[in-house]
Amino acid sequence: MPSERKLNVAAIKSLVIAGWTGRNVAALEAHIKELEAIGVKRPKTVPIFYRVSCSLLSIQSSIEVMADKSSGEVEFVLFAMDDGLWVGVGSDHTDRKAETIGVTLSKQLCAKPVGTTLWRYDEVKPHWDKLTLRSYVPDGGKRRLYQEGPVTNMRSPGELIRLYTGGDRLAPGTAMFCGTFAVHGDISYSGTFDMELEDPVLGRKLTHGYSIVSLPDEG
Repeated sequence: MPSERKLNVAAIKSLVIAGWTGRNVAALEAHIKELEAIGVKRPKTVPIFYRVSCSLLSIQSSIEVMADKSSGEVEFVLFAMDDGLWVGVGSDHTDRKAETIGVTLSKQLCAKPVGTTLWRYDEVKPHWDKLTLRSYVPDGGKRRLYQEGPVTNMRSPGELIRLYTGGDRLAPGTAMFCGTFAVHGDISYSGTFDMELEDPVLGRKLTHGYSIVSLPDEG
Protein backbone atom coordinates (compact mmCIF):
# COMPACT_ATOMS: atom_id res chain seq x y z
CA MET A 1 0.00 0.00 0.00
CA PRO A 2 1.28 3.51 -0.85
CA SER A 3 2.19 5.60 2.18
CA GLU A 4 -0.07 8.44 3.30
CA ARG A 5 -0.10 10.57 6.41
CA LYS A 6 -2.14 13.40 7.86
CA LEU A 7 -0.63 16.84 8.09
CA ASN A 8 0.07 18.23 11.53
CA VAL A 9 0.04 21.98 10.90
CA ALA A 10 1.63 22.64 14.29
CA ALA A 11 4.77 20.83 13.10
CA ILE A 12 5.40 23.44 10.39
CA LYS A 13 7.80 26.13 11.59
CA SER A 14 8.80 27.69 8.26
CA LEU A 15 6.60 28.46 5.25
CA VAL A 16 8.07 29.30 1.84
CA ILE A 17 6.25 30.36 -1.33
CA ALA A 18 8.32 29.60 -4.43
CA GLY A 19 7.21 31.85 -7.28
CA TRP A 20 7.81 31.90 -11.02
CA THR A 21 8.97 28.29 -11.01
CA GLY A 22 7.82 27.36 -14.53
CA ARG A 23 10.30 25.42 -16.65
CA ASN A 24 8.47 26.27 -19.89
CA VAL A 25 9.55 29.78 -20.85
CA ALA A 26 6.43 30.47 -22.95
CA ALA A 27 4.06 29.32 -20.20
CA LEU A 28 5.97 31.29 -17.58
CA GLU A 29 5.78 34.40 -19.72
CA ALA A 30 2.02 33.85 -20.14
CA HIS A 31 1.57 33.80 -16.36
CA ILE A 32 3.75 36.90 -15.94
CA LYS A 33 1.69 38.76 -18.56
CA GLU A 34 -1.54 37.52 -16.96
CA LEU A 35 -0.54 39.26 -13.73
CA GLU A 36 0.96 42.29 -15.48
CA ALA A 37 -2.50 42.84 -16.95
CA ILE A 38 -3.82 43.49 -13.44
CA GLY A 39 -0.89 45.70 -12.46
CA VAL A 40 1.61 43.24 -10.97
CA LYS A 41 5.26 44.02 -11.69
CA ARG A 42 7.57 41.45 -13.17
CA PRO A 43 9.67 39.51 -10.64
CA LYS A 44 13.30 40.55 -10.19
CA THR A 45 14.44 36.93 -10.49
CA VAL A 46 12.92 33.61 -11.53
CA PRO A 47 12.32 31.60 -9.52
CA ILE A 48 11.99 33.65 -6.35
CA PHE A 49 11.33 32.50 -2.77
CA TYR A 50 9.02 34.40 -0.42
CA ARG A 51 9.14 33.65 3.31
CA VAL A 52 5.73 34.11 4.95
CA SER A 53 4.31 33.45 8.39
CA CYS A 54 3.75 29.73 9.03
CA SER A 55 0.54 30.73 10.83
CA LEU A 56 -0.98 31.32 7.38
CA LEU A 57 -1.04 27.58 6.63
CA SER A 58 -4.68 26.44 6.86
CA ILE A 59 -6.51 23.13 6.63
CA GLN A 60 -9.89 24.76 7.20
CA SER A 61 -12.76 24.63 4.71
CA SER A 62 -13.16 28.42 4.73
CA ILE A 63 -10.84 31.43 4.75
CA GLU A 64 -11.54 35.13 5.35
CA VAL A 65 -10.05 37.77 3.08
CA MET A 66 -10.31 41.53 2.68
CA ALA A 67 -12.83 42.67 0.05
CA ASP A 68 -13.24 40.71 -3.18
CA LYS A 69 -9.97 40.86 -5.09
CA SER A 70 -8.23 37.68 -4.05
CA SER A 71 -7.93 34.35 -5.84
CA GLY A 72 -6.47 30.88 -5.48
CA GLU A 73 -3.69 29.10 -7.35
CA VAL A 74 -3.28 25.33 -7.26
CA GLU A 75 0.24 24.10 -6.38
CA PHE A 76 2.02 21.01 -5.18
CA VAL A 77 3.43 21.59 -1.70
CA LEU A 78 6.50 19.97 -0.20
CA PHE A 79 6.54 19.16 3.52
CA ALA A 80 9.83 18.27 5.19
CA MET A 81 9.10 16.14 8.23
CA ASP A 82 11.28 14.25 10.68
CA ASP A 83 10.54 11.07 8.70
CA GLY A 84 11.36 12.51 5.27
CA LEU A 85 9.84 14.53 2.44
CA TRP A 86 6.12 14.48 1.72
CA VAL A 87 3.98 16.13 -0.97
CA GLY A 88 0.50 17.64 -0.74
CA VAL A 89 -1.81 19.97 -2.61
CA GLY A 90 -2.42 23.59 -1.70
CA SER A 91 -3.51 27.00 -2.90
CA ASP A 92 -1.33 30.08 -2.79
CA HIS A 93 -4.36 32.29 -2.20
CA THR A 94 -3.29 35.85 -2.98
CA ASP A 95 -4.70 39.36 -2.61
CA ARG A 96 -4.48 40.67 -6.19
CA LYS A 97 -5.05 44.31 -5.24
CA ALA A 98 -2.16 44.21 -2.76
CA GLU A 99 -0.07 42.36 -5.31
CA THR A 100 0.00 45.50 -7.48
CA ILE A 101 1.72 47.28 -4.56
CA GLY A 102 4.14 44.50 -3.64
CA VAL A 103 4.16 40.74 -4.16
CA THR A 104 5.83 40.04 -0.81
CA LEU A 105 3.09 42.07 0.89
CA SER A 106 0.34 40.21 -0.95
CA LYS A 107 1.76 36.80 -0.04
CA GLN A 108 1.51 37.67 3.65
CA LEU A 109 -2.13 38.80 3.60
CA CYS A 110 -4.06 35.60 2.84
CA ALA A 111 -4.30 32.16 4.38
CA LYS A 112 -2.64 29.36 2.41
CA PRO A 113 -5.11 26.44 2.28
CA VAL A 114 -3.72 22.90 2.02
CA GLY A 115 -5.23 19.44 2.02
CA THR A 116 -4.71 17.29 5.10
CA THR A 117 -3.49 14.13 3.33
CA LEU A 118 0.14 13.83 2.19
CA TRP A 119 2.01 11.34 0.00
CA ARG A 120 5.58 10.22 0.61
CA TYR A 121 7.65 11.91 -2.08
CA ASP A 122 9.94 8.92 -2.67
CA GLU A 123 6.90 6.90 -3.78
CA VAL A 124 5.84 9.36 -6.49
CA LYS A 125 9.33 10.49 -7.56
CA PRO A 126 9.80 7.58 -10.05
CA HIS A 127 6.65 8.63 -11.97
CA TRP A 128 6.62 12.33 -11.05
CA ASP A 129 6.02 13.33 -14.68
CA LYS A 130 2.64 11.55 -14.61
CA LEU A 131 1.15 13.72 -11.82
CA THR A 132 -1.41 16.38 -12.76
CA LEU A 133 -2.68 19.48 -10.94
CA ARG A 134 -6.18 20.88 -11.46
CA SER A 135 -8.34 23.60 -9.95
CA TYR A 136 -12.01 24.47 -10.34
CA VAL A 137 -14.10 27.58 -9.76
CA PRO A 138 -17.87 28.12 -9.86
CA ASP A 139 -19.42 29.39 -13.08
CA GLY A 140 -23.16 29.91 -13.41
CA GLY A 141 -24.10 27.22 -10.95
CA LYS A 142 -21.62 24.73 -12.36
CA ARG A 143 -17.99 23.92 -11.65
CA ARG A 144 -15.53 25.13 -14.30
CA LEU A 145 -12.03 23.83 -14.91
CA TYR A 146 -9.79 26.76 -14.03
CA GLN A 147 -6.26 25.34 -14.16
CA GLU A 148 -4.85 22.05 -15.41
CA GLY A 149 -1.37 20.82 -16.16
CA PRO A 150 1.37 18.36 -15.26
CA VAL A 151 3.58 19.04 -12.26
CA THR A 152 6.50 19.06 -14.71
CA ASN A 153 5.33 22.50 -15.85
CA MET A 154 7.19 23.62 -12.73
CA ARG A 155 10.79 22.92 -11.78
CA SER A 156 11.29 19.64 -9.98
CA PRO A 157 11.21 19.40 -6.18
CA GLY A 158 14.91 18.58 -6.11
CA GLU A 159 15.83 21.61 -8.19
CA LEU A 160 13.68 23.97 -6.14
CA ILE A 161 15.16 22.65 -2.90
CA ARG A 162 18.69 23.15 -4.24
CA LEU A 163 17.94 26.67 -5.44
CA TYR A 164 16.44 27.62 -2.08
CA THR A 165 18.80 25.90 0.34
CA GLY A 166 21.98 25.38 -1.65
CA GLY A 167 21.76 21.74 -0.54
CA ASP A 168 19.66 18.67 -1.22
CA ARG A 169 17.05 18.83 1.52
CA LEU A 170 14.69 21.14 3.35
CA ALA A 171 15.02 21.54 7.10
CA PRO A 172 12.41 19.49 9.00
CA GLY A 173 9.37 21.60 9.75
CA THR A 174 9.52 23.43 6.40
CA ALA A 175 6.64 23.67 3.92
CA MET A 176 7.25 24.95 0.41
CA PHE A 177 4.59 25.91 -2.15
CA CYS A 178 6.16 25.19 -5.54
CA GLY A 179 4.50 27.38 -8.15
CA THR A 180 1.58 27.38 -10.53
CA PHE A 181 0.63 28.03 -14.14
CA ALA A 182 -1.72 30.26 -16.11
CA VAL A 183 -5.49 29.98 -15.74
CA HIS A 184 -8.10 29.20 -18.38
CA GLY A 185 -9.77 32.54 -19.15
CA ASP A 186 -9.66 35.48 -16.77
CA ILE A 187 -8.56 35.41 -13.14
CA SER A 188 -11.54 34.34 -11.04
CA TYR A 189 -12.52 36.09 -7.81
CA SER A 190 -14.98 33.33 -7.00
CA GLY A 191 -16.51 32.36 -3.69
CA THR A 192 -15.04 28.84 -3.71
CA PHE A 193 -11.88 27.15 -4.92
CA ASP A 194 -11.40 23.40 -5.43
CA MET A 195 -8.11 21.71 -6.23
CA GLU A 196 -6.59 18.30 -6.80
CA LEU A 197 -3.32 16.50 -7.42
CA GLU A 198 -3.84 13.27 -9.37
CA ASP A 199 -1.51 10.27 -9.44
CA PRO A 200 -2.82 8.02 -12.23
CA VAL A 201 -0.07 5.44 -11.74
CA LEU A 202 -1.10 4.60 -8.17
CA GLY A 203 -4.76 5.49 -8.85
CA ARG A 204 -5.30 8.18 -6.25
CA LYS A 205 -5.95 11.91 -5.80
CA LEU A 206 -5.26 14.54 -3.19
CA THR A 207 -8.18 16.97 -3.00
CA HIS A 208 -9.14 20.03 -1.02
CA GLY A 209 -11.71 22.78 -1.38
CA TYR A 210 -12.50 25.93 0.50
CA SER A 211 -14.88 28.87 0.49
CA ILE A 212 -13.74 32.48 0.48
CA VAL A 213 -15.48 34.89 2.84
CA SER A 214 -14.98 38.54 1.88
CA LEU A 215 -14.74 40.98 4.76
CA PRO A 216 -15.73 44.63 4.20
CA ASP A 217 -13.06 47.11 3.16
CA GLU A 218 -13.71 50.20 5.27
CA GLY A 219 -10.86 52.20 3.77
